[in-house]
Amino acid sequence: MTRGPQKQFDTEVALTKAMEVFWAHGYEATSLSELMKNMRIGKKSLYDTFGNKKSLFIKALEHYSQTTVSQMRDRLFSEGSAWENLKQLILEWQETHSQPGSCGCMLGTNIADFTTEHEEIAKLLRSYLQKVEDLFCTALTQARESGEIGSSVEPRDLARFLVCTTQGVALVGRVMKDELTLKGAISTALKLLDNS
Repeated sequence: MTRGPQKQFDTEVALTKAMEVFWAHGYEATSLSELMKNMRIGKKSLYDTFGNKKSLFIKALEHYSQTTVSQMRDRLFSEGSAWENLKQLILEWQETHSQPGSCGCMLGTNIADFTTEHEEIAKLLRSYLQKVEDLFCTALTQARESGEIGSSVEPRDLARFLVCTTQGVALVGRVMKDELTLKGAISTALKLLDNS
């Protein structure tokens, strides 16, 4: 039995391009023609490799989640203080979401678009938020154990506070014209954590 022709495109590159289109425009506003144009593949290749539009969207969300969580883990647990690494990561996010044309967090914008009625997507979004919360919690636990932050609030609750704050910052940053709102929110959050 002979194999079919080899793919003439890099699957991961094509998926990253699809992710960027969905991220910029959302699921409903993204057309198949726009996806094919940016992914540089034909309809048959798209369906054979990624399935239908919904299946491709879910794969793009998973790709974003895996990439973001991996980068976040690397930043939080590199050399140095867990608390300083955490602060730097959050300040970098603030800077990113303060830029004109910020698309926010791909998962966060889709939290606004989907409900628990879309169970497969909702499950993926919950999983992502849980992974981010767990990473925050681990970093905050290390910071507390090293005496860099206080112990009046449980690290798990602080982590949940950070998830909600950073997701809000990413979403609000999509429409703000200056950085003052995001800067003020993040500055206050870091002070609260510092004094917890």
